[in-house]
Amino acid sequence: MIRLVFTVILLVLLTACTFGTPSPNKGLVKKAIALSMQETQQQLSQKLNLDFRELEINHLSIKQRKLMTVEHLPAFRIQGTYNLNLKLPQRNIEQPQKIFDIYLQLQREGKTWRLLLPPGNNEDSSSWHSYLVE
Repeated sequence: MIRLVFTVILLVLLTACTFGTPSPNKGLVKKAIALSMQETQQQLSQKLNLDFRELEINHLSIKQRKLMTVEHLPAFRIQGTYNLNLKLPQRNIEQPQKIFDIYLQLQREGKTWRLLLPPGNNEDSSSWHSYLVE
């Protein structure tokens, strides 16, 4: 009986620690994916002389959410798939089942989220770079 009570208390404490940090919702993940694609979209527009009217992310499926710490703040590594729809003046381009792997960090005040780019994905490969999402 004591083991059972101890086990229940331990599970409650572990659950409370995990759920103490708010987790990013699908809307926030969509915004972060769009933000991460923004620079690529601008480069393609210039090189190919295309006019991207709209970028639409559909059928977002989160496969894994991992809580971690980056520079002493809680962050999530989120992986999954989505469908991409690019709207051009003359046609739409659909790309199904694109894979994403992003990092989102809740800021100290707990009101805003930032998209993190890990070291090695930028010119200064020794530090994380972050961009305001919401």
